[in-house]
Amino acid sequence: MPTINDVAKAAGVSKSTVSNVFSQKRPISQEVRERVLAVAKELNYRPNYLARSLAIKETKIIGLNMIGEKIKFNQFHLSFINGVLNECYQNDYRLLINTLSDDYKQQVINLSSDPTDGEIILNPSREDARIQELFENNIPLVVVGRPPKPFEDTVPSVDNNNSPAAQQATEYLLSLGHRHILFCNAPKKRTVSIDREKGYEYAFSQAGLSEHPTYITYRDETITSIEFGYQTAMTMLHKHPEISAVITDNDKVALGFYRACNELGLSIPEDLSVIAFSDGSMYSNELTPTLTSMTLNGETLGLEATKLLLEQLTKTEKVIKRVMVQIKLHERESCAPPGLKGLKN
Repeated sequence: MPTINDVAKAAGVSKSTVSNVFSQKRPISQEVRERVLAVAKELNYRPNYLARSLAIKETKIIGLNMIGEKIKFNQFHLSFINGVLNECYQNDYRLLINTLSDDYKQQVINLSSDPTDGEIILNPSREDARIQELFENNIPLVVVGRPPKPFEDTVPSVDNNNSPAAQQATEYLLSLGHRHILFCNAPKKRTVSIDREKGYEYAFSQAGLSEHPTYITYRDETITSIEFGYQTAMTMLHKHPEISAVITDNDKVALGFYRACNELGLSIPEDLSVIAFSDGSMYSNELTPTLTSMTLNGETLGLEATKLLLEQLTKTEKVIKRVMVQIKLHERESCAPPGLKGLKN
């Protein structure tokens, strides 16, 4: 295997010049750079990645930290990752995806060993050890979602307009005539859960229905989203047969409702209207009729988050920015005015 000394000798330059061509640590003339690269290509030379990282004090890797349920990516995750990867590609960065538990000690162990220059944090919680650890160690980070206190003004973030979007979804169902609307929210400790709950409740208040009963459930992170949707449907639709519509945290929760309704003999949307925060679904063959969604624009979120992180890595002056990506309502076939309900005994 050719070495850096072989390239230097064949190109007629010093070993340090070859090193600087690949590390881009110091300026090299275009003529010398092209000669070194041509020789390296001819010899099939590849620079030592670890040595290069030590020389330039960066790995050219960013981390994506995705704490959550046993990871089986849904369409939002895939769209988000596509946005991150597209921006990484444009800037010659690699992506390392981590799926860590909520255990603080385990997080510290993993974070301290990650070979990344900075981190994108997905699904922040009210007390998030990931953010705390990175911030205390002065590691660049961007939060996707609303950062918890006390980091709201100290770390950059990219977020959806979750509270207004939840309000819009609720108002849409209210406009169809629904008054008993179940909200299957994200885990209670997540900041997105707090924001969407506020929007849901504000819609009832604005409609003069603040005294009307509201129904909110939160996913237990020990079960999958599909299980959460299915179990909640089986429980809540029996306990509260007046419920005529549901807003779900994602398409997989909605799928759980579709499966439960099929078992209970309920029709969508005649007996139950369903709307989900989603970016499309990998389960579209089962989501019939087609699912009305609050589209999250995951790819845009991923792209903007990566841009912000790369700014933190490349600019001397750090600026705390907030980027807001709008959620849009896409009406499809799963919502209609409330009809007659009839559970099978």
